[in-house]
Amino acid sequence: MTSPSSYLLFIVFSFVFLPTHARNIVHGTCKLCSQQDPNVRYRFCTTSLEAASGSHHANIRGLGKISIHLTHENLTDTSSHIKKLMKNNVFKLNAFVKPRLDDCLELYSDSIIDIRSAMKNYKLKRYDEASLLISAVMDAATTCENGFKEKRKTISPLTKRNNVTFELAAIGLSLIRVIQSGIN
Repeated sequence: MTSPSSYLLFIVFSFVFLPTHARNIVHGTCKLCSQQDPNVRYRFCTTSLEAASGSHHANIRGLGKISIHLTHENLTDTSSHIKKLMKNNVFKLNAFVKPRLDDCLELYSDSIIDIRSAMKNYKLKRYDEASLLISAVMDAATTCENGFKEKRKTISPLTKRNNVTFELAAIGLSLIRVIQSGIN
């Protein structure tokens, strides 16, 4: 026999994850993810996913795919931005900043490969493998940012981009956890 709390949980999750025109799956999903993961901010999640084509008609698995795609787009854009910074010498690259940008470019280049592999694994429902690769992307963004903190009074030109990369990846990772828990 099903306990009353299990039944209530089923009703709540059914409401949150059954795609209907009467409610917005993005908000329900982001609310759940932000409650379960301190790295997912509700407003950032809803803004990011709502901007993506097809998100309003997607199910939870579709939102996971969208979040991985958004992370890939961000990684690619940030990698191009780093190359542009280095080429234009915008920050009058000194002996400290240039090697940090080189490191970040390598981290982001590797992360592009990782997120592509994560998407392949996600599509094949190899969620553990996808999670590991997405976690590596989060670590890369953190490592890039921390490189600039090694010297006092050095400001990272990539703070905002690193934060966005980290948060987009966190959304994907959180969605995978939701899927693995069987809530979809």
